[in-house]
Amino acid sequence: MRKILATLFAAVLLLTLGWLWLAPAGLKTSPDISLLDIDGNELRLADYRGKPLLVTFWATTCTGCIRELPHLIELYRELAPHGLEIIGIAMDYDPPNHVLAMRDARQIPYPIVLDIHADAARAFGDVRATPTTFLIAPDGHVVYRKSGELSMDKLREDILGLLQQAAAAVICNANRTES
Repeated sequence: MRKILATLFAAVLLLTLGWLWLAPAGLKTSPDISLLDIDGNELRLADYRGKPLLVTFWATTCTGCIRELPHLIELYRELAPHGLEIIGIAMDYDPPNHVLAMRDARQIPYPIVLDIHADAARAFGDVRATPTTFLIAPDGHVVYRKSGELSMDKLREDILGLLQQAAAAVICNANRTES
């Protein structure tokens, strides 16, 4: 009996420590903010509820950000038709003409925001390092935060899981309205 209790205690302890290790620090839900992209379109984060949203803070002078760009573009092109949204937020110190030139040269297909007054960076917990990325679940909870370069395979796997959850929620809601 003692061995069973010890094993159970160890399992609970490991699960708790694992959750604490993997749980996103700080921000737990997406801030309810509005942003202007470089084309002048208003983006309200609340409007993205119901879909997985990847928010990435970057700079044109950040080599890690530049290395990630082709992977993020590929991820967006593959998964946007299934519901993934991405917003790139250029840091306040990044000159707008550099951001616009980068967007055009790299043909970035998702919205890019100029965070000229660092309002978005503050809303997301005072982001200062680039790249810093947040994966937001369809219900608005931050499920992943990463400062530094991403593991694209892990990110893709997490996004696919969120897309499946979102599709299941739509089916469940449709069944409720039919009843």
